[in-house]
Amino acid sequence: MPKFFNSKSKQLEGDIDGYLDRVTTAGLIFHEGVKAYVIGKKDKFERNFKEISVLESDADNIRRDIKHKLYTYMLIPESRGDVLGLLETLDDIVDICEKVLEQFSIETPDIPEFLESDFIELAELSSKTVEEVVKAARAFFREIGMVSNYVNKVHFYEHEADDVEEHLKRNAFNSKEIESFSQKVHMRYFAEKIAAVSDVAESVAERLSVYAIKRRI
Repeated sequence: MPKFFNSKSKQLEGDIDGYLDRVTTAGLIFHEGVKAYVIGKKDKFERNFKEISVLESDADNIRRDIKHKLYTYMLIPESRGDVLGLLETLDDIVDICEKVLEQFSIETPDIPEFLESDFIELAELSSKTVEEVVKAARAFFREIGMVSNYVNKVHFYEHEADDVEEHLKRNAFNSKEIESFSQKVHMRYFAEKIAAVSDVAESVAERLSVYAIKRRI
């Protein structure tokens, strides 16, 4: 199979690498931000929130620049639509990572101590799906045969996240420690928001699987 990039599209390759770096970083900041909030490090959480807000804006600028170059210089015309579609869905990951931290900052949920480990584990698993889907995206450009390997890992971590999400919600609603029904609903809401990061990453992984099949044909 011919190389995805040629000598004329080397700068584009670097731009895409830079964009993928930012998606990975968004997943890491998201995890650290949730963890900082849950364990009560509010100053660190607010720093993480500001970092991811700046990162989201930066990633948007890079994505728009890539789109401009693809159309202006007619680079990789046979795969342009797939690359643009991939970048758009990856952007959804950065967006939701920022939105989750924003909701924590706005609503300031009161996390009971007995749920702290579940929230942290859920954020970690969602972050791992982001990490693996970015690896799948890099493989799409450089080592197409490895895409399915990383996609399988995305599916694995997403399933693990689903299990933790269910466990967390059951613990919240069965608990006598949380007396207010509205607080139980609040815990459910944030569990679903954190788990949604893994759902979006899985959607990107499924799209990547289709793109990889198309490249092999």
